[in-house]
Amino acid sequence: MDTRKRMAVQALLWGGYVAVSLAMVSSFQPLNASFVFVMVCVGGGLWAASEGLRALALRRAWLDRSPPALLLRLALLPPLFALAVQAMLFAINWAGISLGLLHFPPNVPQGWLVLLSYTVNTTIMLWLWMAVWMGLQMLHRWRVGEVAKWQAEAAARELELQVLRAQINPHFLFNALNNLRALINEDPARAREMLSRLSNTLRHTLQHSAKERVPLADELAVVRDYIALEQLHHEERLRVDWQVDPATASASVPPMLLQLLVENAIKHGIARTAGGGVVDIRIGRDGGKLNIAVDNPGQWKPGSTDSTGLGLANLRERLARAGGNGAGCRIAAADGRVNVTVELNA
Repeated sequence: MDTRKRMAVQALLWGGYVAVSLAMVSSFQPLNASFVFVMVCVGGGLWAASEGLRALALRRAWLDRSPPALLLRLALLPPLFALAVQAMLFAINWAGISLGLLHFPPNVPQGWLVLLSYTVNTTIMLWLWMAVWMGLQMLHRWRVGEVAKWQAEAAARELELQVLRAQINPHFLFNALNNLRALINEDPARAREMLSRLSNTLRHTLQHSAKERVPLADELAVVRDYIALEQLHHEERLRVDWQVDPATASASVPPMLLQLLVENAIKHGIARTAGGGVVDIRIGRDGGKLNIAVDNPGQWKPGSTDSTGLGLANLRERLARAGGNGAGCRIAAADGRVNVTVELNA
């Protein structure tokens, strides 16, 4: 709320308080100009005190403090401000009466007990005002926090989509969706299975792409799903031979490492070879090293980027970041087949 609106609300609030107070007094005794003047001064004093408490609470960050510290400030400071307001009114009354400017009926109560009761009443009004103001402040903070939360969630979803676009071959996704659409009428049960595999592949990409390492077992599971989806597209042209050493069960690898190798083998090998062929996947240990080899039909020339694609460039970047000392990637070609071997710390 800007300053102009706040001042308007304050004027309405304390002006209403003065009007109600005058109405209550008039039910017991006639009003005169002195009563009205003093009550206007009361309203002005409460206005000034509430603004002072607000400024102090903001400057000292009361709402950021612990509940005991906040309660201590609320217990002490509003009574002090109320006492200051009553001291000001006492001075105004004394000066006005001494100068003959203010005139009150002789039956108007006076004395220290009256001053104390007025101070208590003023304190209660300031406590009520602080309760409402702090409640509105907390509500505003909650709303701002919710908006920030929604914005952060939207940004996170956008980032996830960017990661997904960067990691998943768009042609693979396009082909998978088209194949699923065709399969729904032909074999609904298999279509549901393939949809689950696609979901697993995308979920793995979103959840693990930012990590440095994931369990090899998780990587193997998602690659099996990926291959099943590719076989839906390439059918009998894509065959896979797995050779995984059980001793590698506890190993971990950079996320998407094996999938990048297999994707590259299918894209640049199977898809470009008449009749397709077999992709050999061999995973084993050599001392403290983990060896992953993917072999596929195709041709490769040293220095050529067309036959390896961006996938292997991403692979080398992942190995440099999370493969450990001595991690590397070798490419070899012989007898119409291309072999990519990755070595990294297990």
